Amino acid sequence: MADTWVTWREAWQRALYGPDGFYRGEQPAQHFRTSVHSGPAFAHAVLALLRQHDLNAVIDVGAGAGELLVELHAIEPTLTLTAIELRPRPPDLPARIGWHHELGSGIDGLLLANELLDNLPCDVVELDEDGAARLVEVCIETGDERLGHVAGRDTEQWLSSWWPLGASGQRAEVGLSRDDWWADACARLHDGVALAIDYGHLRDNRPARLSTVSYRHGRQSVARFDGHHDVTAHVAVDSLAARVGAGTRRQRSALLDLGVTGARPPLQQATTEPAAYLRALALASKEGELVATPGLGDFWWVTSTA
Repeated sequence: MADTWVTWREAWQRALYGPDGFYRGEQPAQHFRTSVHSGPAFAHAVLALLRQHDLNAVIDVGAGAGELLVELHAIEPTLTLTAIELRPRPPDLPARIGWHHELGSGIDGLLLANELLDNLPCDVVELDEDGAARLVEVCIETGDERLGHVAGRDTEQWLSSWWPLGASGQRAEVGLSRDDWWADACARLHDGVALAIDYGHLRDNRPARLSTVSYRHGRQSVARFDGHHDVTAHVAVDSLAARVGAGTRRQRSALLDLGVTGARPPLQQATTEPAAYLRALALASKEGELVATPGLGDFWWVTSTA
Protein backbone atom coordinates (compact mmCIF):
# COMPACT_ATOMS: atom_id res chain seq x y z
CA MET A 1 0.00 0.00 0.00
CA ALA A 2 1.40 3.40 -0.99
CA ASP A 3 2.32 5.92 1.69
CA THR A 4 0.07 8.97 2.10
CA TRP A 5 1.94 12.25 1.86
CA VAL A 6 0.21 15.51 2.79
CA THR A 7 1.36 18.99 3.68
CA TRP A 8 2.22 19.73 7.28
CA ARG A 9 -0.90 21.88 7.47
CA GLU A 10 -3.15 19.06 6.22
CA ALA A 11 -1.65 16.55 8.65
CA TRP A 12 -2.24 19.04 11.46
CA GLN A 13 -5.82 19.68 10.33
CA ARG A 14 -6.60 15.96 10.31
CA ALA A 15 -4.97 15.39 13.68
CA LEU A 16 -6.95 18.12 15.47
CA TYR A 17 -10.20 18.55 13.55
CA GLY A 18 -10.69 15.44 11.41
CA PRO A 19 -13.41 12.88 12.21
CA ASP A 20 -11.19 11.27 14.86
CA GLY A 21 -9.24 14.42 15.69
CA PHE A 22 -8.06 15.58 19.09
CA TYR A 23 -10.66 18.34 19.42
CA ARG A 24 -13.51 16.02 18.48
CA GLY A 25 -13.08 13.76 21.48
CA GLU A 26 -10.53 15.06 23.99
CA GLN A 27 -11.09 17.53 26.82
CA PRO A 28 -8.40 20.23 26.56
CA ALA A 29 -8.30 20.85 30.33
CA GLN A 30 -7.00 17.32 30.78
CA HIS A 31 -3.93 18.08 28.67
CA PHE A 32 -2.92 21.71 29.20
CA ARG A 33 -3.74 24.76 31.30
CA THR A 34 -4.77 28.20 30.04
CA SER A 35 -5.77 31.49 31.64
CA VAL A 36 -9.38 30.29 31.62
CA HIS A 37 -8.49 27.56 34.10
CA SER A 38 -7.56 30.14 36.75
CA GLY A 39 -11.28 30.18 37.60
CA PRO A 40 -12.96 33.44 38.62
CA ALA A 41 -9.77 35.52 38.38
CA PHE A 42 -9.73 35.55 34.59
CA ALA A 43 -13.52 35.87 34.44
CA HIS A 44 -13.37 38.99 36.61
CA ALA A 45 -10.80 40.45 34.21
CA VAL A 46 -13.03 39.75 31.21
CA LEU A 47 -15.96 41.34 33.04
CA ALA A 48 -13.86 44.44 33.72
CA LEU A 49 -13.01 44.61 30.02
CA LEU A 50 -16.70 44.37 29.13
CA ARG A 51 -17.56 47.21 31.47
CA GLN A 52 -14.69 49.31 30.15
CA HIS A 53 -16.20 49.11 26.66
CA ASP A 54 -19.85 49.14 27.76
CA LEU A 55 -20.50 45.63 26.41
CA ASN A 56 -22.80 42.93 27.75
CA ALA A 57 -22.06 39.93 25.53
CA VAL A 58 -19.19 37.48 25.09
CA ILE A 59 -18.69 35.17 22.13
CA ASP A 60 -16.00 32.67 23.16
CA VAL A 61 -14.54 30.97 20.09
CA GLY A 62 -12.95 27.65 20.96
CA ALA A 63 -14.69 27.62 24.32
CA GLY A 64 -13.59 24.15 25.42
CA ALA A 65 -16.07 22.95 28.01
CA GLY A 66 -17.37 26.50 28.49
CA GLU A 67 -15.34 27.10 31.66
CA LEU A 68 -14.95 30.85 31.17
CA LEU A 69 -18.61 31.38 30.32
CA VAL A 70 -19.72 29.37 33.35
CA GLU A 71 -17.59 31.60 35.59
CA LEU A 72 -18.93 34.75 33.92
CA HIS A 73 -22.51 33.54 34.32
CA ALA A 74 -21.92 32.95 38.03
CA ILE A 75 -20.53 36.46 38.49
CA GLU A 76 -22.99 38.35 36.25
CA PRO A 77 -26.04 36.27 35.19
CA THR A 78 -27.44 39.03 32.95
CA LEU A 79 -24.64 38.73 30.39
CA THR A 80 -25.36 37.24 26.97
CA LEU A 81 -22.87 34.39 26.67
CA THR A 82 -22.21 32.24 23.61
CA ALA A 83 -19.75 29.40 23.05
CA ILE A 84 -18.45 28.46 19.61
CA GLU A 85 -17.11 24.93 19.88
CA LEU A 86 -16.86 21.72 17.85
CA ARG A 87 -17.81 19.34 20.65
CA PRO A 88 -21.39 18.72 21.79
CA ARG A 89 -22.89 21.01 24.41
CA PRO A 90 -22.00 19.88 27.95
CA PRO A 91 -25.14 18.56 29.67
CA ASP A 92 -24.58 20.62 32.82
CA LEU A 93 -24.03 23.95 31.07
CA PRO A 94 -26.36 26.71 32.36
CA ALA A 95 -29.33 27.11 30.03
CA ARG A 96 -28.64 30.83 29.44
CA ILE A 97 -25.30 30.06 27.79
CA GLY A 98 -25.63 29.58 24.04
CA TRP A 99 -23.72 26.80 22.26
CA HIS A 100 -23.00 26.79 18.50
CA HIS A 101 -20.63 24.93 16.23
CA GLU A 102 -19.98 27.80 13.84
CA LEU A 103 -19.43 31.52 14.17
CA GLY A 104 -22.31 33.59 12.80
CA SER A 105 -22.39 37.12 11.40
CA GLY A 106 -23.56 40.45 12.79
CA ILE A 107 -21.93 39.85 16.17
CA ASP A 108 -22.18 42.41 18.97
CA GLY A 109 -20.03 42.23 22.09
CA LEU A 110 -16.61 40.80 22.93
CA LEU A 111 -15.35 38.34 20.33
CA LEU A 112 -12.79 36.32 22.26
CA ALA A 113 -10.28 33.74 21.02
CA ASN A 114 -8.20 32.65 24.00
CA GLU A 115 -5.39 30.31 22.97
CA LEU A 116 -7.20 29.35 19.79
CA LEU A 117 -5.00 30.68 17.02
CA ASP A 118 -1.99 28.62 18.14
CA ASN A 119 -4.12 25.54 17.34
CA LEU A 120 -5.09 26.70 13.84
CA PRO A 121 -3.02 24.66 11.38
CA CYS A 122 -0.55 26.50 9.19
CA ASP A 123 1.85 25.54 6.45
CA VAL A 124 5.50 24.90 7.23
CA VAL A 125 8.07 25.75 4.57
CA GLU A 126 11.77 25.08 4.22
CA LEU A 127 14.30 26.93 2.08
CA ASP A 128 15.90 24.50 -0.38
CA GLU A 129 19.43 24.62 -1.83
CA ASP A 130 18.24 26.82 -4.70
CA GLY A 131 16.76 29.39 -2.33
CA ALA A 132 13.13 28.41 -2.96
CA ALA A 133 10.65 28.06 -0.09
CA ARG A 134 9.05 24.63 -0.39
CA LEU A 135 6.10 23.19 1.51
CA VAL A 136 7.10 20.52 4.02
CA GLU A 137 5.11 17.30 3.61
CA VAL A 138 4.47 14.57 6.18
CA CYS A 139 3.87 10.86 5.66
CA ILE A 140 0.69 9.97 7.57
CA GLU A 141 1.78 6.39 8.19
CA THR A 142 5.37 6.94 9.34
CA GLY A 143 5.73 10.61 10.28
CA ASP A 144 8.63 11.00 7.83
CA GLU A 145 9.06 14.36 6.13
CA ARG A 146 10.05 15.57 2.68
CA LEU A 147 9.99 18.78 0.68
CA GLY A 148 7.02 19.22 -1.62
CA HIS A 149 5.96 21.91 -4.06
CA VAL A 150 7.36 25.42 -4.11
CA ALA A 151 5.21 27.70 -1.95
CA GLY A 152 2.69 29.92 -3.69
CA ARG A 153 3.06 33.62 -4.30
CA ASP A 154 0.91 34.65 -1.30
CA THR A 155 3.12 32.57 0.98
CA GLU A 156 6.29 34.03 -0.54
CA GLN A 157 4.98 37.55 0.04
CA TRP A 158 4.05 36.73 3.63
CA LEU A 159 7.51 35.29 4.27
CA SER A 160 9.19 38.35 2.78
CA SER A 161 7.20 40.66 5.05
CA TRP A 162 7.07 38.66 8.26
CA TRP A 163 9.51 35.73 8.36
CA PRO A 164 12.39 36.07 5.89
CA LEU A 165 14.48 32.93 5.41
CA GLY A 166 18.14 33.35 4.62
CA ALA A 167 19.86 29.98 4.51
CA SER A 168 19.16 26.55 3.07
CA GLY A 169 17.38 24.32 5.59
CA GLN A 170 15.74 27.14 7.51
CA ARG A 171 12.04 26.67 8.21
CA ALA A 172 9.10 28.92 8.99
CA GLU A 173 5.55 28.47 10.24
CA VAL A 174 3.49 30.49 7.78
CA GLY A 175 0.92 32.55 9.69
CA LEU A 176 -1.10 33.47 6.61
CA SER A 177 -3.91 30.98 7.26
CA ARG A 178 -4.28 32.26 10.82
CA ASP A 179 -4.29 35.88 9.69
CA ASP A 180 -7.01 35.10 7.16
CA TRP A 181 -9.12 33.17 9.66
CA TRP A 182 -8.99 35.89 12.30
CA ALA A 183 -9.66 38.61 9.70
CA ASP A 184 -12.80 36.73 8.65
CA ALA A 185 -13.89 36.37 12.29
CA CYS A 186 -13.32 40.08 12.98
CA ALA A 187 -15.28 41.01 9.85
CA ARG A 188 -18.31 39.31 11.44
CA LEU A 189 -18.16 41.69 14.39
CA HIS A 190 -20.80 44.40 13.96
CA ASP A 191 -20.19 46.33 17.17
CA GLY A 192 -17.72 45.55 19.90
CA VAL A 193 -14.18 44.37 20.59
CA ALA A 194 -12.22 41.48 19.05
CA LEU A 195 -9.56 40.02 21.33
CA ALA A 196 -7.14 37.22 20.47
CA ILE A 197 -4.97 36.04 23.36
CA ASP A 198 -2.04 33.74 22.67
CA TYR A 199 1.63 33.07 22.99
CA GLY A 200 3.61 34.34 20.06
CA HIS A 201 6.60 36.16 18.62
CA LEU A 202 7.54 39.18 16.54
CA ARG A 203 9.64 39.46 13.37
CA ASP A 204 12.76 40.40 15.32
CA ASN A 205 12.62 37.29 17.51
CA ARG A 206 11.21 34.49 15.38
CA PRO A 207 12.26 31.05 16.67
CA ALA A 208 15.43 29.60 15.15
CA ARG A 209 13.64 26.25 15.11
CA LEU A 210 9.94 25.55 14.66
CA SER A 211 7.79 26.22 17.70
CA THR A 212 5.33 23.45 16.81
CA VAL A 213 4.98 20.93 19.64
CA SER A 214 2.39 18.53 21.03
CA TYR A 215 0.86 18.12 24.47
CA ARG A 216 -0.86 15.22 26.16
CA HIS A 217 -1.68 15.06 29.87
CA GLY A 218 0.55 18.05 30.50
CA ARG A 219 3.62 16.57 28.84
CA GLN A 220 5.28 18.25 25.88
CA SER A 221 6.66 16.31 22.93
CA VAL A 222 7.62 16.82 19.30
CA ALA A 223 4.62 17.43 17.05
CA ARG A 224 2.56 14.26 16.74
CA PHE A 225 -0.29 14.07 14.25
CA ASP A 226 -2.00 11.00 15.71
CA GLY A 227 -5.28 12.53 16.87
CA HIS A 228 -4.44 11.88 20.51
CA HIS A 229 -2.13 14.86 21.03
CA ASP A 230 -2.72 18.58 20.89
CA VAL A 231 -0.60 20.29 18.22
CA THR A 232 0.30 23.93 18.74
CA ALA A 233 2.65 26.59 17.41
CA HIS A 234 3.35 30.16 18.46
CA VAL A 235 1.51 32.95 16.64
CA ALA A 236 3.19 35.58 14.46
CA VAL A 237 1.58 38.34 16.50
CA ASP A 238 2.73 41.31 14.44
CA SER A 239 1.44 39.83 11.21
CA LEU A 240 -1.91 39.00 12.83
CA ALA A 241 -2.28 42.50 14.26
CA ALA A 242 -1.40 44.17 10.98
CA ARG A 243 -3.97 42.07 9.14
CA VAL A 244 -6.87 43.35 11.27
CA GLY A 245 -5.54 46.76 12.30
CA ALA A 246 -5.15 45.72 15.94
CA GLY A 247 -3.03 46.87 18.83
CA THR A 248 -0.82 44.49 20.80
CA ARG A 249 0.29 44.32 24.40
CA ARG A 250 1.35 41.70 26.90
CA GLN A 251 -1.25 40.10 29.12
CA ARG A 252 0.46 41.36 32.26
CA SER A 253 0.10 44.97 31.14
CA ALA A 254 -3.50 44.49 30.00
CA LEU A 255 -4.59 42.81 33.23
CA LEU A 256 -2.86 45.31 35.49
CA ASP A 257 -4.82 48.07 33.77
CA LEU A 258 -7.99 46.09 34.45
CA GLY A 259 -7.18 45.86 38.16
CA VAL A 260 -5.83 42.30 38.17
CA THR A 261 -2.66 42.65 40.21
CA GLY A 262 -2.19 39.53 42.31
CA ALA A 263 -1.79 41.74 45.38
CA ARG A 264 -2.31 39.91 48.66
CA PRO A 265 -5.03 41.12 51.03
CA PRO A 266 -3.92 43.00 54.18
CA LEU A 267 -2.72 40.60 56.84
CA GLN A 268 -4.88 42.17 59.54
CA GLN A 269 -7.96 40.94 57.67
CA ALA A 270 -6.98 37.43 58.67
CA THR A 271 -7.94 38.37 62.23
CA THR A 272 -11.01 40.50 61.59
CA GLU A 273 -12.50 38.56 58.65
CA PRO A 274 -10.71 35.21 58.39
CA ALA A 275 -13.07 33.65 55.83
CA ALA A 276 -12.96 36.71 53.56
CA TYR A 277 -9.19 36.84 53.96
CA LEU A 278 -8.80 33.26 52.76
CA ARG A 279 -11.03 33.89 49.75
CA ALA A 280 -9.09 37.04 48.85
CA LEU A 281 -5.81 35.20 49.29
CA ALA A 282 -6.91 32.41 46.96
CA LEU A 283 -8.01 34.97 44.35
CA ALA A 284 -4.70 36.83 44.65
CA SER A 285 -2.87 33.57 43.98
CA LYS A 286 -4.85 32.98 40.81
CA GLU A 287 -4.36 36.58 39.71
CA GLY A 288 -0.65 36.23 40.33
CA GLU A 289 -0.58 33.27 37.94
CA LEU A 290 -2.27 35.33 35.24
CA VAL A 291 0.24 38.19 35.38
CA ALA A 292 3.36 36.13 36.12
CA THR A 293 6.35 36.60 33.86
CA PRO A 294 7.75 34.32 32.65
CA GLY A 295 4.39 32.65 32.33
CA LEU A 296 0.87 33.65 31.35
CA GLY A 297 1.73 37.32 31.81
CA ASP A 298 3.93 37.07 28.69
CA PHE A 299 1.00 36.15 26.45
CA TRP A 300 -0.07 38.65 23.81
CA TRP A 301 -3.40 40.47 23.63
CA VAL A 302 -4.29 41.45 20.05
CA THR A 303 -7.19 43.90 20.30
CA SER A 304 -9.30 45.63 17.65
CA THR A 305 -12.69 47.33 17.66
CA ALA A 306 -15.66 47.53 15.33
